[in-house]
Order: sequence, then C-alpha cells, then structure tokens
Amino acid sequence: MAPDASLAAQPRQATSGPAGAALTLPIEGMTCASCVRRVEKALAAVPGVAQASVNLATERAALRFAGPPDLPAVLGAVERAGYAVPEETTELSIEGMTCASCVGRVERALRAVPGVLDASVNLATERAVVRHIGGGAVDAGALEAAVRRAGYEARRIALDAAEARVDRERESRERELRALRRATLLAALLTLPLVLLEMGAHLVPAVHHWVAATIGIQTSWYLQFVLATLVVFGPGLRFQRKGWPNLLRGAPDMNSLVAIGTGAAWAYSTVATFAPALLPADARNVYFGAAAVIVALILLGRYLEARSKGRTSEAIRRLIGLQARTARVERGGKAVEVPVAEVRAGDIVLVRPGERVPVDGEVTDGASFVDESMITGEPLPVRKEAGARVVGGTVNKAGAFRFRATAVGADTVLAQIVRMVEQAQGSKLPIQALVDRVTMWFVPAVIAVAALTFVAWLAFGPDPALTFALVNAVAVLIIACPCAMGLATPTSIMVGTGRAAELGILFRRGEALQTLREAQVVAMDKTGTLTKGRPELTDLIPAPGFDEAEILALIAAVEARSEHPVGEAIVEAARRRGLPVAEVADFEAVPGYGIAATVNGRRVAVGADRYMARLGLDVAAFAKAAARLADEGRTPLYAAVDGRLAAAVAVADPIKETTLAAIEALHRLGLRVAMVTGDNRRTAEAIARRLGIDEVEAEVLPDGKVAVVERLKARGRRRVAFVGDGINDAPALAAADVGLAVGTGTDIAIESADVVLMSGDLRGVPNAIALSQATIRNIRQNLFWAFAYNAALIPVAAGVLWPAFGVLLSPVLGAAAMGLSSVFVVSNALRLRAFRPPMAVAGGGGAVEQEPAAAAGAATRPAAAS
Repeated sequence: MAPDASLAAQPRQATSGPAGAALTLPIEGMTCASCVRRVEKALAAVPGVAQASVNLATERAALRFAGPPDLPAVLGAVERAGYAVPEETTELSIEGMTCASCVGRVERALRAVPGVLDASVNLATERAVVRHIGGGAVDAGALEAAVRRAGYEARRIALDAAEARVDRERESRERELRALRRATLLAALLTLPLVLLEMGAHLVPAVHHWVAATIGIQTSWYLQFVLATLVVFGPGLRFQRKGWPNLLRGAPDMNSLVAIGTGAAWAYSTVATFAPALLPADARNVYFGAAAVIVALILLGRYLEARSKGRTSEAIRRLIGLQARTARVERGGKAVEVPVAEVRAGDIVLVRPGERVPVDGEVTDGASFVDESMITGEPLPVRKEAGARVVGGTVNKAGAFRFRATAVGADTVLAQIVRMVEQAQGSKLPIQALVDRVTMWFVPAVIAVAALTFVAWLAFGPDPALTFALVNAVAVLIIACPCAMGLATPTSIMVGTGRAAELGILFRRGEALQTLREAQVVAMDKTGTLTKGRPELTDLIPAPGFDEAEILALIAAVEARSEHPVGEAIVEAARRRGLPVAEVADFEAVPGYGIAATVNGRRVAVGADRYMARLGLDVAAFAKAAARLADEGRTPLYAAVDGRLAAAVAVADPIKETTLAAIEALHRLGLRVAMVTGDNRRTAEAIARRLGIDEVEAEVLPDGKVAVVERLKARGRRRVAFVGDGINDAPALAAADVGLAVGTGTDIAIESADVVLMSGDLRGVPNAIALSQATIRNIRQNLFWAFAYNAALIPVAAGVLWPAFGVLLSPVLGAAAMGLSSVFVVSNALRLRAFRPPMAVAGGGGAVEQEPAAAAGAATRPAAAS
C-alpha cells in the first residue's frame, strides 16, 4: 500500500480519499494469465480506478485511483470476477478514551485508513478490533498513527508486521501444497487401476483378453466409470468448480479448458457405458482413463509449479529474517524486554554484545563496533559512539551501548528495503504488454480451435469420426497452457529483484530491469561517485634533509588553525599516523597565498607556489613532481620551514579503489562511460585518461547536469544511465532513462532514482547491468518457450500431422506436456538465484547475503582533483 494513499473504507459504503490514491490488494484464486487479464479488466471497470495492474507471481493487484476510491466496489468487482481478496483482523489497545464520543472518533479515524473494511471500538475493554484487507495491504503502524492523530494512544495487541504477513503467506502456500499433494496422490492411486484396465487393454492384447475372460468388458467399463468419477469429481473438482462458472460468465480460464476437456471425455464415456444406443456402433468407446490421467497429471504439474513458485520469494523472507524479535527498552527506569513491534520513536534501547540492533536510532552513550555488512555491504564493523546512527537488523559486536529510537516499524531502513523489493517484484515490464494482449484472447481462441477441430474431424475424419473428433478436441483443450505465458515475466522479475537485493542492488521500479539492460551510455557524477567525496592527503614529497613524518606534523599543526577542507585533510592524515598536532603561535593567514605560524620555535609556511616566490624560495626542485601531479589532476602546495623549502604536498578527492575496475567491467559489457564534473577541463581530462573514461563533461554547474544528460541522449539517440550519490544529483537521476543512486545503505529512500546501490561501491553498477541483462534474457527464454510451446503443439493436437504422417497427439501426453510447461518456466526463472555478478563486492552484497571479496584491479595510487 502506498504511504500516500488515503481512502476511507466502511462496510457496504463508498470510501473517500484524494484523487491519485493507491492501494495494493492480494488476490486469491488466480491460476493463469487469463485470470490476470480478467481481474485487471474487472478492476479497471470500477468507477474511479485510473490504473489496475495484476501480477500472477506475487498474486497482488496494484490500483491507482483518479477519483474518490470506492473500496467495496473494488472488492465486489474481484468477487464477481470469481476471485477473492483475503481479510485479516488487527486488535489495538486504545488509551485515553473517556466517553462514547471518543469511541466514535476513534472508529472514524480507523475507518479512514486505506484498506480498512470496518472498525469496532469497545470503551469498557479499551480495545479496537479492525477488519481490513489482508496480505500486508494495511500496515498496523498506519492504524496506530490514525488513532494518535485523533488524540489517543494505540498499541498493537496482535502483531501485524511484515514478518507475520510473510509467515501467513508461507503457511497459506504450505496449506495449498499439502492439499495439492493429497489430491495428486489420491488421483494417482485411483487412476492406476484405470490405466491398467483401459490403457493396458489397448496396449497389451493379453490384458484385454484377461479382462474379457474374467470380469467382462461391460463390467470393466462400470468399474472404470466409478474410478474416473471419483477422480474427476474428487481431486479434480477444483477444476470443475472454477472452470464452469468462469465459462458461463464468458471469461474462460485454464480451469475451464481442463473442465471442458475432462468433462467431455467423462461424459462421452458415460454415454457409451450406460446409453450406447445414442452413439454410432463404431464410436462406442470409453475414455475414462484419459479423463482420470489428465486430472492426475495436471494436478502433479500444479503441485510442482506451486513448490517452485514458493521458492521465488525466498529473498523477501531472508530480508525479514534480519529483523530482531525483541528489544530491551528502558521503561520506568528499568530495562524491559518487549516485542520489537512495541518499540516507539524516542524510546531508549539497550544493545548488548552479539545482539541485533532492533530499530533505527542514534547512539546516546556507550561505544561498540557494529557489523553493517548485511545492509551496506561494507566488510569491516563500523565504530559507533555517541551521536552515531545505527540501523535495525545490523549486528553489535563486542561492546554495549544505548540509543534513542528514531525510526520504527515501517519507517526503518530494513522495512524500506523490503518495501522496495516487494514493489519491484509486483511491477510489470514493458515487455509484458505483448503477453497481456495475447493472453486476453488466448483461452477463448483455444476453445474456438477445439470446436473447429471437433467439427472438422466430425465432417472429414475417418471412421469412427465422432471418436476422432472428441479425442483431438480434448487434446487441444488440454495441451494449451496459458499458465506458462502468465508466469514467464513475473517469476523472472521476482527472482531477479530478489537476487539483486542479495547483492545490495535495490530496484525501486521493476521496469528499470528492462531499461537498464538497454542503456548504452553510463554517465557518472565525479564527486562522491567516482571519488570518495572527501579530500585526503595523496602526496607528501620531502626535500632533501627533511623527514617526512616531521614535516607532516609541522604542516598539520599550522593547518589545524585553518578551517579549509585541505587543512582538515592534512590534519586527519597526521592523526591517522599517530603524529602529535602541536599548538602554534603567531598564526598568519595571507589571503590568496597561504598560511604561516610558529611551531615549537620553528617558522612554518604552507601555500601555493606564488607564496613560496613571495618568501623568496624557488620551487624548481619540485618541477618534475609538480608536472606529474598536474597530469594526474592534482594541484601541489608547498611547505617551507625556517626559510627553507621543505616539501611539496597534494590534497585531493581520491578516486575510490574500485572505480577503475568498475569502469573496465562496464567497457567489457559494451557500454560507454561519461564523467560529469565541475572541475576545469584539464583536471577532468587528466582523471578521464587515468580511468579510461570515454566522454568528459567538465565545468558543469550543479544545475547543469540535466542538460548534460539530455545532450548525451541526443548524441545518436542513446539510452543513458546516470549514476550519482542521490543527494545533489536528483534532477539528473530523474532525467536519465534510468537513474542509479550510490547510497551508503542508511540513506536509501532516494525518490529520484530507479535503482539504489546499497554501498558506495561502484562495482554494483556493472553488477546491476549484468543482472538486468540476465533477467531480461531469462524472461525472453520463458516467453519463447511459452509461445513456441503453444504455437507448435496446439496444431499438432488438432491433428495437422495426421494427413501426412498419420500422427495424433494423445490427450494424456498433452496433459503431461501442459503440466511440465509451467514447471519449466518457473524452474528456468529460479536459475537466476545462481546468478554470479561479474564483479564480487567486498564484504558481500548487502541486504541479504555476503559475497567473497575479490581483487578490484584498481590503480596503485588512485587519486583525483578535489
């Protein structure tokens, strides 16, 4: 459910909310692509619905409203289409109510929450029972917030968090699997004697003679009738219950094909058994075995498909598994262990060694190292002390600390990650448009082909024409597989985006999977993307007779009085090496030249070459070093001690160690790389030469990046991906065909980007592009199989090979092929779980698992101009 959605729901009355509100509904009962189109068509017809998108793999519908939403009308449309929207109940404890008017106020507030069907508040028990759409469409945190806005306090009694929802979905899938397993086994047990009696008699003459000599052919038919009836209307009743009503509505689906096919075979055989006089003498045959085997094989296919589909959402379950179950919170001066759902913003939370951080917050006291690799992909634990941010789901190492909760429930970083992955998994790619157009007419077309097949064989087929007509028409109905077409795209998206999350790549919009694959140019902001985004001391070259450490300590002491970023970088370098930063006297700043001060009785001056000339010092001794630094895009500073030239120093924004390897990987993928920077052209081109960058856009002001993106697009009408840090690059990220935000893992809510890279590691860019290519390739394989399968085998089932080769396709083989078709598509999508990125990211992928570190092949001394 979109956070900005606001529609009010009450039982049997219209809801109210602003135009543009959005809602996500779970849909139960869909089995194939035809179901998807039917639900979309029904939802699109509801007044006020501007857009309806249904996903078969996630079994969810995403709605966007143009006018005031009408939730009962939406639910009614789904029900009339033959499907269901599950409901759930959440209980809240309400504090602060004093009279009946309070009850009414709380009830109205709860009913105004998008997705709520009804709310009942009891003043005596101070509890509210809220009935709402299930499947995570309504967040319990939204219910609590609504009550607080009404002026009361609310706490969940029954946890309705993402973990509980995923558990319920898993239990629902497991129940369905158990039911399918039981149905398949029962159908197989009842079908086996049928196969021996009917098909065995056809294939093995000795069996036919044995049956005729013992129980007799007619008795055998009676026995087959009993067994087939038990199969078709026992385990196979699920097809009849859904198939026939949908057919009568004029909206046939996969179940309708099975119901017609098995029903026709069973009915024909029943007539041949009990009223043979109604049929021509040469057409009095029974097909009870075929009807039963078809049901058994399709049930087996459904079971294998359901088992495979259950594995496509493992990434979400693993993400949610990072959440701590409980938290130690200070209440009334004591530490109390409470469920994590009861932690509120502002609570003081205690974290002991080895525990997971339960929610996001800011450290108030204590210190420790926290392993954030599952969120950021950074391999080393990060030191946390007072003022530092901590993220829920990360693991505390050795120390203990307390922190103030700043984000809980749906507002935590981990919850945002889960929400992003779910939204991407539920989206439709542009490539799906063709599939939707085909599947809308597929099942009616199959029924029409089956009818034509029946008529053609009845009119022109050999004797017994009726038998041939029935068998071939049933084969056409049974072999057609709209399921494979419906699952081809969404299953690949689910597995692909889940695998991306495991690698620390979050696709905020599923369509970015396709757009990213089509990118031809990758434009990158320099500062913070190609570089570390903060100045560092990159070079210190002492003159003869001077010690490097001593010179660094002297320069740092003078620069400690400066507020310039260059000075901060030098002081930080000295501190990292454990050098003392002494107090200074007689500090002097010469604008445009440099600074000077007395350190431990020695006069130290630091500045540009013109400052040294002003002091009467010749910097020619460092000419070669200065030329090298200029070629590398760095401008040198100089230091003088007691009137002698002492060192040349360079401070720059260093290139990240992984940048060069990432750019090389992009080139191997056939992409051109462009750099966008505000640096002067000489500096920018020096950096570009070192990194092998193809195109340079230099001297670009912050507000000029959009124009750069448009220029890059215009050159040859290329698709452009823009990579930025997600802060000052938002307009360019939005203007590009696909925007990739290089985050830090704790700042992932970057609305302008299509893709978020959890860590600052640029190797995530080629990994994201390679995964996009692999996912679209997988989707095309699935679509080719689904379309080629139907295009090739439906004509064969209709009997096109009979005139030339005398070959017909048995309905039993058709049932086996149909079942395996869906299994193939899902199994092929699951291969994406084994996707290996072209570049392993140090410390792991981020959100779910950890990858082994790999050598990046970076430059020996990466640096860039500041």
